[in-house]
Amino acid sequence: MKRTLAAPLAAATLLVAALTGCSTGSTSADTAAEPTATTTADADAFPVTIEHALGETTIESEPTRVATLGWTDHDHALALGVVPVGATKITWGGNEAGSTDWFDAAVEEAGAEAPVRYDDADGAPIDEVAELAPDLILATNSGITEAEYAKLSKIAPVVAYPEAPWTTNWQTSLEMVGEALGRTALAEEVKADTEETIEQAKADNPELQGTELIYGYLAATDLSTVGMYAPEDPRVSILRDFGMVDAPAVADAIKPGEFYGTVSAEKAGDLDSDVFITWVDSPESVETISQDKLLGKIPAIADGHWYAETDKQNAMASTNPTPLSIPVIVSDFLPHVVEAVAGA
Repeated sequence: MKRTLAAPLAAATLLVAALTGCSTGSTSADTAAEPTATTTADADAFPVTIEHALGETTIESEPTRVATLGWTDHDHALALGVVPVGATKITWGGNEAGSTDWFDAAVEEAGAEAPVRYDDADGAPIDEVAELAPDLILATNSGITEAEYAKLSKIAPVVAYPEAPWTTNWQTSLEMVGEALGRTALAEEVKADTEETIEQAKADNPELQGTELIYGYLAATDLSTVGMYAPEDPRVSILRDFGMVDAPAVADAIKPGEFYGTVSAEKAGDLDSDVFITWVDSPESVETISQDKLLGKIPAIADGHWYAETDKQNAMASTNPTPLSIPVIVSDFLPHVVEAVAGA
């Protein structure tokens, strides 16, 4: 992958690449991908020390075997021209390979092998990571615990999240990954290009500016509560990047320092916002929710100003924005948000 491909891929290119076939990846360390880097580190980038919520990590020299945890660090490494040897399997919203189409398209464009994929459903897969013999572990937007961090640190230097688990926005993750890989200058270029994509989307969709948003979670299997994500959650912060603002009800529902809160469905009628965005497991859930005697009273739902994403990969993109997935958000997810704002 040429240096310029570290910048966000155009949405059209991503979609074409996804349709023409993706790298399948491996779930076995026995067939671990060989390290691939298509860019070079900055001069005098190492040693570097990075502070994070679980301590500080010093990286003495340029890493050549990078493993990632969480659902975004592999995207950020790849956006900087470094293909990980191992990455978390995307078990919700991923493709058949446990990856995403936009990641696979970029790996294919790089002419590289897909990373080994390991499952983190039961916590950080420490043994599987160790089998890959990484010299750096990126976990800037993950949920690793202090105990897991201590074990992983015996394998290789670990860069954890800066504040709280699962709440690191794409800008901060990209900056931290850029430091860890010695590609700070390139990270700035990728950030600028991605922000240009966002600014163009803002200009193309002026109706989003100042629109009050609730990004919630509604389950057709449990109609008793309304979940809401905090502004710090990446799926909310990306919509704020597009010009939307938090509805007052969000602050009332979420305790300080938390990224998620719930409200009884009996109070649904008090959850005022211009638009309500959520995701559901099936199209059938949309009608179940809208017809519910309590959830149907959420003002934005009652007025037709809501959108429930039923495509899990689109939901995955919007939940975990990165320089690789943001073009997909702009092309495949944002138009539905605009329609919801319009009441369509």
